Amino acid sequence: MFKLYKKLRPIDWVLLVILVGLTVLQVYCTMTLADFVQEIIKDITLLPYGMSTTGDIWYHGGMMLLVAAGSMGCQICVGLISSFVSSNHSANIRSAIYKKVDGLSIFEREKFSTPSLITRTTNDVQQVQMANILMLRMAVAAPITAIWAVCKIQAASTQLTIATAVAVVLLIVFLMLLMIFVMPKFKIMQKLVDGLNGVSRENLTGLRVVRAYNAEAYQEKKFGEANEKITKTQLFTSRMMSLLSPVMMLIMNGITLAIYWLGATLINAGDLDLATMTAFTMLASQIIMSFMMLMFMFVLMPRAQVSASRINEVLETKSSIIDSETDAERTEVGTLEFKNVSFSYPDGDLPVVKNVSFKANKGDTIAFIGSTGSGKSTLVNLVPRFFDVTEGQILIDGVDVKTIKQKTLRKLIGYVPQKGVLFTGTVRENIAFGNPDLSEEEIIAAAKAAEADEFIMQMEKGYDSEISQGGKNVSGGQKQRLSIARAVAVKPEFFIFDDSFSALDYKTDKKVRENLKTVAAGATKLIVAQRIGTIMDANKIVVLDKGEAVGIGTHQELLKSCDVYREIALSQLSKEELGI
Repeated sequence: MFKLYKKLRPIDWVLLVILVGLTVLQVYCTMTLADFVQEIIKDITLLPYGMSTTGDIWYHGGMMLLVAAGSMGCQICVGLISSFVSSNHSANIRSAIYKKVDGLSIFEREKFSTPSLITRTTNDVQQVQMANILMLRMAVAAPITAIWAVCKIQAASTQLTIATAVAVVLLIVFLMLLMIFVMPKFKIMQKLVDGLNGVSRENLTGLRVVRAYNAEAYQEKKFGEANEKITKTQLFTSRMMSLLSPVMMLIMNGITLAIYWLGATLINAGDLDLATMTAFTMLASQIIMSFMMLMFMFVLMPRAQVSASRINEVLETKSSIIDSETDAERTEVGTLEFKNVSFSYPDGDLPVVKNVSFKANKGDTIAFIGSTGSGKSTLVNLVPRFFDVTEGQILIDGVDVKTIKQKTLRKLIGYVPQKGVLFTGTVRENIAFGNPDLSEEEIIAAAKAAEADEFIMQMEKGYDSEISQGGKNVSGGQKQRLSIARAVAVKPEFFIFDDSFSALDYKTDKKVRENLKTVAAGATKLIVAQRIGTIMDANKIVVLDKGEAVGIGTHQELLKSCDVYREIALSQLSKEELGI
């Protein structure tokens, strides 16, 4: 958990020094209060004998109020500082996690899982924040108070000090037993939260499928099982922690009674006076409270430590994609070459892509086709370095993609994913996602190129119409066209269309491809497709089968030379349509 304190700002360290000073002042006021209580009791006791005056009582009473007010003021300031430092520290941790996750490769993100990353960014950070607030308020005050009070009471009465020590030992034994039973449960709590979030997210994202198959009861059962596990764990920890308050009250009341009983005996024997016994009672209560705060903090720390470990696990994860420190000088424009490229997932046994080689020149259209699972999407995702090749090289503009900064590399590429992804905001903001400085004319031109302008203008506010989270208020085809418009708007050197025309009808598909020939004539295009009609005009078609390129050539060349391509083509179009 202490590793996270690297995220504290310089101003936070200054405030922590002030917090320590205020805490010492608060403890001083608390200890001084006991002295004035002792003095005022002496004044009251000696008043009938003329050995003190009413003025003495008013003086000591006024000082009691003054130091009590000072203690309260210090506590308020300590509370404000601890809350301010903890809140800003948590904000910095959340930002660090977000930035780190944003820089991880897809493999690392999938390794943690989305529900777990959400839990680590929210619930885990909250646990650390709560622990920090408690620690800043207790970790300094409790030991100072305990040591100071022990030193004061030891000089007052040995017998009463022994009674207080017994109470402290009983308290420590109880809290240690509590920690032994509760700590293991705290360690598994966050994993159970991950599981609950995972079931909830799965159900919400797949709600249409759940309803289509009347599987609500099945999903409810899965959620119920995850919910029951976390509920049982929370009930156990809550019940154990609920013992803390009554046991603390029992020990505190017990030590008070013990002090009164022993104190009365000592007063009768002439070894102690009433004022000293009263002050001793206050100091003993402070000692018990201090040890209670310390042990209570140690009880809560295990859960915070588990959360901190999970956060550090993310922050210390190294991305498998290592960014280049400098940009290599590119020697060509618009060229892309695969040289004996092979790729295997880090946890996979067999390569997904094997020994693929081809070259695309500026303005070429390279298409990829093959059966499901043949490695088409994986192959094109290697270009923007969502993954890195296991063997071979990918050259863009004549240099290895690994020698170009990721930010620079991705500025060259207009990427349209297989599933259209839109973000909360307006239509205009989604099209200008890659370049917020685009003019109105450029946004409209990109939308027209993607055949999206017509349906956008039919929306209530046109380009200012709101897009809901995930684009749920537009159809699949509309999402794909807006995604294509977003790619066109940045005017890239390279386009990657990862099966991005699948939701378009044949007529719209044809129009979009014709528009792209005009607005992106000089750009090199990589198209993953299932439909022969989408790729027939490509300069080069790469046919993939089980990750291997079993054929590379034009449409007509592959019809003659590649059995796999011919089989796919004949399954979609007749011989007359294919011209064979």
